Amino acid sequence: MIIKDYKINTPQPDTIYTGGTLAVLPQAEARSEDFWNSQRVDTLVQRRLNIYKNIDTLQTIPSFKRTMDIVTLFFAGYKDFGPFEMGPVNTFYSFNNVEGFRLRLGGRTTPALSKRYYFETYGAYGFKDEKWKYFLSGAYSLNNKSIYSFPQSYIRGSFQRDTKIPGQELQFVQEDNFLLSFKRGENNMMLYNDIYKVEFLRELENHFSYGLTVRKWTQRPAGSLTFNTLENNVVVPQDLINTSEVTVNLRYAPFEKFYQGKVYRTPIIDKYPIFNLRYTAGLKGVMGGQYNYHNFMGSIDKRFYLSVLGYTDVTLEGGYILGKVPFPLLTIHRANQTYAYQLMSYNLMNFLEFVSDHYASVMIDHNFNGFFFNKIPLLKKLKLRELVSFKALYGDLREENDPNKDPSLYQFPKNSAGVSTTQALGHDPYIEGSVGVGNIFKLLRVDAVRRFNYLDNPNVSEWGIRARVKFDF
Repeated sequence: MIIKDYKINTPQPDTIYTGGTLAVLPQAEARSEDFWNSQRVDTLVQRRLNIYKNIDTLQTIPSFKRTMDIVTLFFAGYKDFGPFEMGPVNTFYSFNNVEGFRLRLGGRTTPALSKRYYFETYGAYGFKDEKWKYFLSGAYSLNNKSIYSFPQSYIRGSFQRDTKIPGQELQFVQEDNFLLSFKRGENNMMLYNDIYKVEFLRELENHFSYGLTVRKWTQRPAGSLTFNTLENNVVVPQDLINTSEVTVNLRYAPFEKFYQGKVYRTPIIDKYPIFNLRYTAGLKGVMGGQYNYHNFMGSIDKRFYLSVLGYTDVTLEGGYILGKVPFPLLTIHRANQTYAYQLMSYNLMNFLEFVSDHYASVMIDHNFNGFFFNKIPLLKKLKLRELVSFKALYGDLREENDPNKDPSLYQFPKNSAGVSTTQALGHDPYIEGSVGVGNIFKLLRVDAVRRFNYLDNPNVSEWGIRARVKFDF
């Protein structure tokens, strides 16, 4: 790179430094080689030209292309066909107690097809319930950039008909990932969902973003899950729940950075906090909606660097629901019955074990970054990392939303012994913690997790071993 006509000791206005660090004009890729040669202030020597030629030639070598395809398939989970990617491959086959063996095939378009329009789809079939599931999505970029790149600005419409486990919320992972098919305890309560959704998202250069979502959502019970009310002590089955919602999302992540891919981006955790605020209004009588309610949620994520003691990731979260709603519309707290360690879930809590209409939680994950292990020669050579975590959840249920106080509400699920497997949190918060070892073979984290209370609930464990794949360098 050649810099000329520079000036020193000349203050520049602040507007010079606003915007992104790299700007690429839309027509840049269409320019010919003759154009670039005419714009260079210095000619390229033959040695540099050979480097460009070798790189271009490498892209055409079959063995190199096969290797890159395998690497992309392993790390990204997609097979690239240019304008279309097929995947993710870890969802092609999975299984659960409701659907049995489940086969799925899908994919998404890439910017090679269009920088304005993006489409995603999949189809799946369960051989036990003999039902088809599918997803269709179309998005339009409002700023002529990929909808995955910063700053995002797009509108998207979608329809999804599929199963879901109440209380399972995953980050950056598909729910029908094959590895998540292996679960502990009983796992036979699911929902059949039909979701129509229209989303608008706008992200600003200062990393503040706002979004608006309109959703029509139909839930039907599946497996052993039932929707029942009581009338004169007689159980009355209910078929479904219809809701219509409008959601406003606000997010502010100052100085946020990403690992940016062609059709994805992954945030890089840094010292700057991330603020989230969400408000959802349930609209009774609109598009078949059966309930009026107001659901508020806010969270703050922050990493603290503690010098030689490593760093701590802290998440504070709280929520409040106004209105009378059945238990599937309450906050079903994030549980985990897989053997994978999930940072934002309670790893020894059962699915649908706890619900609340107001709650507060704290999650703390500390990495000592070798503070202790580096003092032991062998462990120092292996570059292992020590980890500890602490999670606490406090919540409650107002009488108007407690089916034990109001039989007209949908009753909490019960097991074969007639014992309720869902409940509100009592006077004590739910607490769990873990100690773990990270950076095993540069990619594996293993934790021993302990649950400290509510040990008399059905089918719970006080201890568990969980693993997580994460690349550390």
